[in-house]
Amino acid sequence: MRYADPSANRDLLGNRTLLFIFICAFALVTLLQQILYGRNYIKRSLQFGWQSGDQLANWTGLFNVTDDPAVQSGSDSSSRYRPPASDQGGGKPILRVKQSELFDRWKSLQMCRWAMNISEANQFKSTLSRCCNAPSFLFTTQKNTPLGTKLKYEVDTSGIYHINQEIFRMFPKDMPYYRSQFKKCAVVGNGGILKNSRCGREINSADFVFRCNLPPISEKYTMDVGVKTDVVTVNPSIITERFHKLEKWRRPFYRVLQVYENASVLLPAFYNTRNTDVSIRVKYVLDDFESTQAVYYFHPQYLVNVSRYWLSLGVRAKRISTGLILATAALELCEENPAESCYIVFLTCGLRAGKH
Repeated sequence: MRYADPSANRDLLGNRTLLFIFICAFALVTLLQQILYGRNYIKRSLQFGWQSGDQLANWTGLFNVTDDPAVQSGSDSSSRYRPPASDQGGGKPILRVKQSELFDRWKSLQMCRWAMNISEANQFKSTLSRCCNAPSFLFTTQKNTPLGTKLKYEVDTSGIYHINQEIFRMFPKDMPYYRSQFKKCAVVGNGGILKNSRCGREINSADFVFRCNLPPISEKYTMDVGVKTDVVTVNPSIITERFHKLEKWRRPFYRVLQVYENASVLLPAFYNTRNTDVSIRVKYVLDDFESTQAVYYFHPQYLVNVSRYWLSLGVRAKRISTGLILATAALELCEENPAESCYIVFLTCGLRAGKH
């Protein structure tokens, strides 16, 4: 009869215990590295360098508008945004500033004045005309999307929407706007950057005003954002979250649109398959309430072309913002004639620019 060791099945500081200790130690070291990395990332984000305090204040040329207004391009390729020299391994050392000072500098940048380079602006508009052509393809129309068209979605490229008779009747016969139709345009976002700006009068003086995603224009905000609206966009996610996809009560949504009076409603119905039904439902709601407001849908090919264009200029975003899409369209729809003191005002994505 052999002796049985009572500790034979126990792992007293054996392989399993040591393996467990090693895994815990590794996880702890990884966690500490992530914490330190996060602190360094925040610190780097608050660092930037300027070659001159007036480097951007006196800038003249064209520009990029993105969700991050730091990405801008000048009148030629040499003036396009580049990382500070210190980030490229040379040049002056990065200056460290307080967060409050950083925001003050951005605020000052937003209010800077600049003169438009007319020749570059005309060349830019010509480029947009070739690549995007908003006067012909900004909206789906009966002309650019005939009956029976198999319309490809912007994102769900494998998805196809067959344009039947019912949907075809919802489209306008042709684009309601033409090239350089308006002298002065405004594109107004809903991010709150205009609070206390007192830009309302300037916005109301524009010949055509785009507003993004049902921004508030009540009396409380009139002084800052104005009330004039010609086109207001609606993100289908707003309809889904705030108005239950319009499957139940529809009057609250109708009342929200009435704030913008006779403004046309613009939706990305063919951005992806999820957007289509809820966007088309908007047309039914307005018809049910006998509203005179027109409903338009972004043409998916226009959205694709605009995205490709800005991507070629260095914009990196999963999807460009509604503000940038409308600003791009406004550059084609709005006239730029210095003899008549005409200019385009952009009040979107935290960047303000114009000819003053």
